[in-house]
Formats: sequence, structure tokens, C-alpha cells
Amino acid sequence: MTDRSGLQAELRGVVRGEVGFDVTSRALVTMDASNYRRVPLGVVAPRDADDVAAVLEVCRARGVPVVARGGGTSIAGQATGAGVVLDFTRHMNGLLELDPVTRTAVVQPGLVLDRLQEAAAPHGLRFGPDPSTHSRCTLGGMIGNNSCGAHSVAWGTTADSVRELSVLTARGQRLRLGRDWAGAPEGLRELAQGELARLRTGFPDLPRRISGYALDALLPEKGADVARSFCGSEGTLGILTEAVVRLVAAPRARALAVLGYGDESAAAEAAAGLLRYGPLTVEGMAADLVRAPAGLPEGGAWLFVETGGESAAEARARAREIVRAADVSDSLVVTEPAAQRALWRIREDASGTATRMPDGSEAWPGWEDCAVPPARLGGYLRDFRALLTAHGLRGTPYGHFGDGCIHVRIDFDLLTEAGIGRFRRFSEDLADLVVEHGGSLSGEHGDGQARAELLPRMYGAETVRLFERAKAVWDPDDLLNPGMLVRPAPLDAGLRFSVLPRGPVDVAFGYPADDGDFRAAVRRCVGVAKCRTTTAAGPAVMCPSFRVTGEEEHSTRGRARLLHEMLAGELVTDGWRSTEVRDALDLCLSCKGCRSDCPVGVDMATYKAEFLHHHYAGRRRPAAHLSMGRLPQWLRWVARTRTAPLLNALAAVGPLAAAGKRLAGIAPERRIPRLARRTFTGWWRTRKPAPGPGEPASGGPGPGDLVVLWPDTFTEHLSPSVGRAAVRVLEAAGLRVALPPTLLPRGGRIGGGRAGPATALLAARRARVCCGLTYLSTGQLDRARTVLRRTLDLMEPVLRAGAPVVVLEPSCAAALRTDLPELLHDDPRAARLASAVTTFAEALERHAPHWTPPAVDRPVAGQTHCHQHAVLGDTPDRRLREAAGLTGELSGGCCGLAGNFGFEKGHFEVSKACAEEQLLPAVREAPERTVVLADGFSCRTQLEQLAGVRGRHLAEVLAQALDEAEREEGEGEEGEGEEGEEGS
Repeated sequence: MTDRSGLQAELRGVVRGEVGFDVTSRALVTMDASNYRRVPLGVVAPRDADDVAAVLEVCRARGVPVVARGGGTSIAGQATGAGVVLDFTRHMNGLLELDPVTRTAVVQPGLVLDRLQEAAAPHGLRFGPDPSTHSRCTLGGMIGNNSCGAHSVAWGTTADSVRELSVLTARGQRLRLGRDWAGAPEGLRELAQGELARLRTGFPDLPRRISGYALDALLPEKGADVARSFCGSEGTLGILTEAVVRLVAAPRARALAVLGYGDESAAAEAAAGLLRYGPLTVEGMAADLVRAPAGLPEGGAWLFVETGGESAAEARARAREIVRAADVSDSLVVTEPAAQRALWRIREDASGTATRMPDGSEAWPGWEDCAVPPARLGGYLRDFRALLTAHGLRGTPYGHFGDGCIHVRIDFDLLTEAGIGRFRRFSEDLADLVVEHGGSLSGEHGDGQARAELLPRMYGAETVRLFERAKAVWDPDDLLNPGMLVRPAPLDAGLRFSVLPRGPVDVAFGYPADDGDFRAAVRRCVGVAKCRTTTAAGPAVMCPSFRVTGEEEHSTRGRARLLHEMLAGELVTDGWRSTEVRDALDLCLSCKGCRSDCPVGVDMATYKAEFLHHHYAGRRRPAAHLSMGRLPQWLRWVARTRTAPLLNALAAVGPLAAAGKRLAGIAPERRIPRLARRTFTGWWRTRKPAPGPGEPASGGPGPGDLVVLWPDTFTEHLSPSVGRAAVRVLEAAGLRVALPPTLLPRGGRIGGGRAGPATALLAARRARVCCGLTYLSTGQLDRARTVLRRTLDLMEPVLRAGAPVVVLEPSCAAALRTDLPELLHDDPRAARLASAVTTFAEALERHAPHWTPPAVDRPVAGQTHCHQHAVLGDTPDRRLREAAGLTGELSGGCCGLAGNFGFEKGHFEVSKACAEEQLLPAVREAPERTVVLADGFSCRTQLEQLAGVRGRHLAEVLAQALDEAEREEGEGEEGEGEEGEEGS
């Protein structure tokens, strides 16, 4: 048994990089994106090749295996190991040189592919291979797996793009691999020259043959290319420390032809015929992998065929030529870059979408990337479908049809002994089928543990023994990634789910998408690691804390891994009381970005609330949970006692404010927002009657529909001007506005005339409804249940009447629409209220469709609220802004304040960094007269406190425009003497 503490101490004595043998460091790398799990002894993040050499020396002396790891997106299990894992993403991740003249780049193994592409783009260059994980996969991992991607029909595999490799062998030898036997370890040349006949005849000739070692690259007629033969060796031959790679000229313009077919077999049979036209891609996918087929041509499957040219017209002409040659009934040619990116996202997300069948059941890798000759793909797919049926399995193929490479996730049962047995039998039969069609068991992702056991079926026993001899030349001690490629572990051993509890876990939320099973919810994270993208693309939100810290434990995947290990109980042994899980979740902003941006819909905000609920059960909570978590309770007390002016004064006094923040667990850098002197509902009770429903504003729809305006805590106590503005706009649009009940009615119903019983009932007294947001975000789920059940009781007359509920604060709307029915899954009223919730823009679009908003005619800046992006959607908001002449786009990302998160002690720097990623730069760069939009109170507070900018809710902007228009027409009212904004 290995002495872990001794190994750790020795490594720390010789390595300058980080050495992590703690529970969190180990738990984060137990899995990659495969079905397998291995618990390492420790993790080392080397700073340079000397660190790598030192690790190898220590581990060789102790007989400890070493596994190299990049982005951890490997799908065959080759990025996990039971020894020491080398994490190259922290330090050895640089672009050392880029030469546009020779079209080469010198890279370190941890460099993310997108960073190389960004550096090459200004020179009109790019790296050819581009897997769908391009935003987080590393060059070292791509070389280790010989990755390909969508453009391989034009630019080949990673091996085609490698010129030289700097490698450390397990025994510390430093080699520079290249052509003409450059860098070959002793004995490799003799091995190859003694097996020339086998090297010439024993390797299938197809564009995506990734399985096994590429020993045929050592043939003299192929240049005796040692670097090429090293590609795809999955870290079993040596440790890559540097690479010289080739770049290719990027087309000046591109067009994308999307071709519709009846099914994927028809698309597959057509793909090979399009290669003669020189496309850049020929990608295929079927309809059941598309969440929303809007924007795609009619059909049950599609080919995505990209063309390039010196001009947009040339690229478009080539795309249209392909459309004519394809002879399809429906097609689409797109040249606008943003529209192309949107379509490509549909294809790239398939790697995550495929992990769920259309009915929501789970599907898994294992046979993720078989490849056959492209001309045989149609027949192979038919036989593949028949084999699935024979085994009672389901899966949806997609992938690189032009190269004959198919990705598929299959609904294997990897939880029971019988299911695992069927997994093995199917794997053996499918391996035979692939070989029968002249194919390769792996066409992109490598063999790893998933397929290495079956390599004799593809190559025969003698060639596999040749692989073993080659491994012995490079790594005679079998130190590097043992169990991969040669002498492999069984394909059904070490499955990641075998360690999870057999029985259900007692949880508070309903997890409706996972049949109430928290284990299944955690299993959603398959490791494709879209959350590790370091820059937010477009409107994306996920994962703001990772983009700030760069630490795996602050990614959605990292947190999911820790929750998995918590359930497993082997590494994380104290269950819900785990400090490791608590600390990883501490920087989760609960932005819900992962709920929409994660291809498999992981909802870490809900998992965090669940964890905090159990973690603090019967224990003392942090001060911030009592102060900000129970904010509605405190603010109602302030309103009742009318102490807002006093508290505002105290909050402005230095020593008192500092002491108050310290007691409340609030970050000292934060200013406490000012409380309104008069609440929104206080204003509502004393306001002048609005025009009756028979007297709509100009352009209104006639007698207006009743809408119930939700007085959320932030609008009620901190930003009442938002509520007042919303009333102004909704009534101008001809709608009747009422507030929710505060007393349970006795058999009354909502209805009546202009000042009928509904108005009297709904505006009776101070509102008591609450969405429970602050209780939810701090994991006080028992209190949240109590608050939400009371809310449902109060809202019963609204639910009976079917009136829409307009919620102005996006986070509150999201809580009512998703958290409410998931927490009170046993109360049918919860789903009814959730379905009644509308945003401000939705209410106007649905219930005042003929109303024309006032013309603002100004540019906008700001940020789409993260909960709006993730849960509610912003399409109605976009249309409303456009109708009002508000031009421009809002940024994505998260403001970083995120309710209580940015106010909590210890979170200020991360909160500020999140704001600096997109929101603050967008506001600073905005031209004069720009309207800064921020529908969320958190967003407005962040803007004020970090940039000194006042953001406004869209309702405020429209209300102001209405008032200005009335004044200009000479029809302005004398006013109601409203006070100015009393909020933040």
C-alpha cells in the first residue's frame, strides 16, 4: 500500500507547482467525461518540464502510476488514474510562440484550443482540428487522443497538424520527436523495421482510425514520423511538455448550408457524395437531439455543410452548389456569422443533449465515436440501429458524417448487474459490427478503458502484442497511464455509478426532471465541461465563478463531482456535513446559468440550496443567512415600525454601519442600500384611482384585462419607483392592475366593475405574499415551504380567476416559476401559480398586444438578468425594447451581486470581478444618452456601487417616456406628488 503522506511530502520537496493530496483536489479528478471513476493518490500542477521530470522520478522510485490530464473531457476513461494526476491546465498552459510566416505555433500541453485560435485569427490562420469542446479542451489532450472535430474533412486530425513534440519518458529521458526517426527512444526503430509487413497491411486505411498505436506512421514511406506515431497514445508512452503545431489558412468568408433529410441514414448516405465539392465540414445530426428545431429546414435529420471562400459571395456560391448537388427538399444557406454560430451551437451541444433520451431517461458514452469508411456509413447505421433493437437499447447517432465517424449515447443501464452485463454483450457485438464494416473502434476520442479490451477484434492478437512491445520500449516500468490501450482494465470495471447509494436520498426538492431522484440529478453532469469556458460567449451566463477564479472546484462540473463523491462516501466521508462540498458551493452565485447553458441542464443553484438545507439542519447558520436570508421578515418589521429613516441614517454612519455589517455577515466593502420611506403598497393604498377599464389609454385594447402585480420584497421596500412605473405603463396599455390579497377571502371571486369587489379585495392591506427567494438561496427550505404555502393560500382567489401575475423582479419571477413547483411538488396550486407568472414584457405582449409603447429612441446598455436568461427568457423584452426604439444589445454574464452573494463577507472580490467581465465594460463603453437597463435590484445595486451609474428597470424607462410624451402634448397631469426613488 502506498504511503500517501510520504509521497506527498517528497513531491512537495521537489516540485515548485501545487501538490494537492487533500480530499477536494482528489475528488475533482476522479472522473473525466466517461463512464469510469478512479480515485487518485494526489494531484500535481507542474510549472514546467523540470517539475514533470521530478514527479516522474519520485513516482518511478515508489512504483506510483502517473496520468497526464488536460481539460478532463476525455470520453473513454483515459484522463483518470489511481496514482498521481498531472494537471496541466494551471501553469503549463501558454502559447510560447506563433510564427505567421512558417504557419507554426509552439504551445504547452495545457493551452486551451480557443486561446490558440484567438491568437492565430488576426493572421488569417487557425489550428485545423476543432472538437466541440474547443472552448475548454487542451492541446495536450488533443494530441494524446488525436482529436479531430468538425473540420477534419478539410484539415485532418491533430496528428496531421503536429510537427514536433517535446516529451519526457517515464525514466526521465527528454526527447524531441519528429520525422526521420527524430527523438525515437532506443529500440523503437528496430521494432518497426522488424515488423514492416504488419505495419503495411495490419492497419485499416480510413480517415478516422484512432484506435491503437499509430505505429504505421513509422514506415519509411510515411517519413518515419515519430511525432505522428506518438499522437493518440493517450499518455501511455510519454508526457508531453511542448509541441510545435502547424496552422492552416482560415477562409476569409464562410457559408453554412443546412440540408434536411428524412432520417439520419438518408443523411449518412448523402454525406460521402458531397466530399468532392471540397467542403470544410459535413456534420450530421437527427431531430431528437435538437431542443428547439426552430430555424432548421424541414426534416428528421440534417447535414451541416460549411464552405469557405475569399468572399462571402464565393462561399455562398459553393454552398448553393452543394445544395443543388444534394437534391434535398428543404435547405438553408446562412452567411451571417452570428446566425452561423447559433446553428453551430445546436450541433456542438449535442454532446451534452445526447446524454438524455427524448423521454428524459439517461444515456451514456462507451460507444461514442466508432468510424467506418464514409461510403459505408449508411449501411453501418442501419445495422447499428438493428443491433440496438436486438439488445433492447436506444441511442441517437450524430457526428462527423463526412468522415464516417458517429457519436452516440446509449441508454445503458449501468446501475444494475443485469444492465452492466448487457452493456458488455452489446459492446462485444458492436465491436464485431464495426470491424465487419472495415472500421475503427475509435474515430476520435481514443480507446481508453472503454474499448481497449476489444482491440484484438479489430487488429488481431499479433498486432496487439506489437502494441505491448511498443509500450515496453517507451515505458518499460508501465508507469504511465497503466490499464489503457495495452493490458487494459475490463470495459465494465470501475464504472462511476457503482459507488452511489442503492436507495433513494431523502431530499427537499422534487427534482421532477429526474423522477425525484437526487442521485440522478447529480449524475446529469457527464463531464463535457462547458462550464469551464473561460469567456462568456454571447448571452451565456455559466459559470461566472469559474471564469473569475479558474479553479475546477468553482465550476459547475467541479461542484457536481464533489456532490457525487459526497453521495459515494469514499473520499468525502461526512455526507451533508461535508466542509469540502460547502466550500466549493460557497462561490456559487446561484445565477442558474447552468440550468440553461449546461447541455444537460444541471441546476447547481437548486443543488446548493438542497445542500445548505441539510448541512445546517439543527446547526447554527452563518450570520448572513439570518440577516439577508430573512430579509423579507426584517423589512416588513421596518415598514410596520416606520423606522426606515432611522436605519438609513445609522447605515450612513461609519462606525455604526461597520459594526452592523460585521454582525450581519455583510462584506465591509459594501454600502447598505437605502430603504424607501414609503413602501410600494403604501403608495398603492393612497394613489388616485386609475382610469376605469372602460376608459383605456389611447391605443389601448378596450376594456382591459385584470393583471395582478406582485409586490416583491425589493420593489416593495427598496425600489418602489419600479412598481409605480409598472402600474403607470400597464394602465396606459389598458390593463386593470390589482395587488395580491393579504387576507384569505370568504368565498369571494375576482371580478366586478371598475371599482368592484376584486379591487377592494386585492388592495385591502399590506401584501404578505412572498416568493421565498432569500430563504431558497440560503437553503432555509423549511422556512421557504412555510412562506410559499402561505402565499398559495393567499393567492387562491387569483388562481381561481386565472388572472396573470406580473412579477417585476426577474429573480422572484424565476423562483415562482421553477423553485416553487419543485419545492412544493406535492401541492397542485404551486404549478398553477408558476404557470400564471409573467414578466413585465410578457404581460404587455400577451394581454395588451395592440398597445404601442412610447418612442424612447435611444441606445441601451446593461445586462440581461441571469435568471431571466436561464429561466424566463428575454424574447418579449427584446421585442418591447425594439418597439420603443431602444436599440442595441444587452450583455450576457452575471452582474456578480446575485442577491445575497455579493453582500456576504468574503465574496466582494469575486462579485466585483464578475461585474468587470461584461457588465461594467459595457456600461463604461456606452455612448452618451445611452439608457442603462437593469431589471434586477441586484444589477442596479452593483452598477451604483461599483460604477456610480443608475440602472433602470424597463418599466421606469417606458413610464418616463409616457410622461414626457404627455407633457409635450400639453396633456400632462398635475401629478400626484410622488417622491423620487427611495431605493438603492
